[in-house]
Amino acid sequence: MSPPTLIDAPSANSAEPVALSYELFPPRSDAASVTLWKTIRELECTDPDYVSVTYGASGSNHETALDLVDRLQLETTLRPLAHLTCVGGTPEELSRTVNALLDRGVRGILALRGDRPKDGHLPDGSLRYAQDLIELIRRVERRRFAQFAAGKVAIGVAAYPVKHPESPSVAHDIEVLLAKQRSGADFAITQVFFHPEQYSALVHRARRAGVTIPIIPGIMPLTSLRRILRLSELSGVEPDARLVDRMRAAADDVETARRIGVDASVALAEAALDAGAPGLHLYTFNEHESALEVLSKLNLPRPSRPSLQAHRRTT
Repeated sequence: MSPPTLIDAPSANSAEPVALSYELFPPRSDAASVTLWKTIRELECTDPDYVSVTYGASGSNHETALDLVDRLQLETTLRPLAHLTCVGGTPEELSRTVNALLDRGVRGILALRGDRPKDGHLPDGSLRYAQDLIELIRRVERRRFAQFAAGKVAIGVAAYPVKHPESPSVAHDIEVLLAKQRSGADFAITQVFFHPEQYSALVHRARRAGVTIPIIPGIMPLTSLRRILRLSELSGVEPDARLVDRMRAAADDVETARRIGVDASVALAEAALDAGAPGLHLYTFNEHESALEVLSKLNLPRPSRPSLQAHRRTT
């Protein structure tokens, strides 16, 4: 007799809402800010559950990230999930940053290790791993529980459908994810992947090891061959060779190449949803067109709540 599946695929009659979120990064110029805010307004109309705001290596864009978080909360209906990297940061520095986020009303933090310094040197007493950051956030949170009306901070972490470039094995990646869960992580968002089966295989490995937190697939709209190749180079994740070949063949026909990329992205998302994914996280690169085109081809069950238009009529 076969054992029960380790992936909780939704039933045909399931009405469970699927989470929707986007990734944004702080603008690097005034022109980039104009583009970003057009994207924000377009994405806001889809009523996502949250938008993540990236944080540069070693806090290199600390102030612009906090500014974007502030504006999102003051000028939009969007809920920010603030990225925070920890490698090389001291507990005192990181506690101040966590408190600054909580002071701003942020209640979601994506706890990441971040890139190690190129020279490999880390200051004495600094944090080394995302697990350390999760535990630090929980310590800060406990000191402020009285302010949260019995609520808590939601802590997200990264998960890897393909072996992390510094990891000895995919099994080690799962051990790390399990350790993050034990330290207090609430959910995980995957890094980019290019093959549909990679998400379901990750969830299968994780569930067998005892990981129970939601694992949300991170989907990149695959509409730019240059971006695909660059991201592959940076992450060490090999892209789908057939997709690359098809997009190269259509290089002189922008619309055809775009359609190929959108269809490939939709296929990744649908495969993840079929495998029981509790949500989708779209890496927008601060551009809305491709993300919205992918979203338009998916029939996502979403929560029923007051519309953005109704909110605007009453404010």
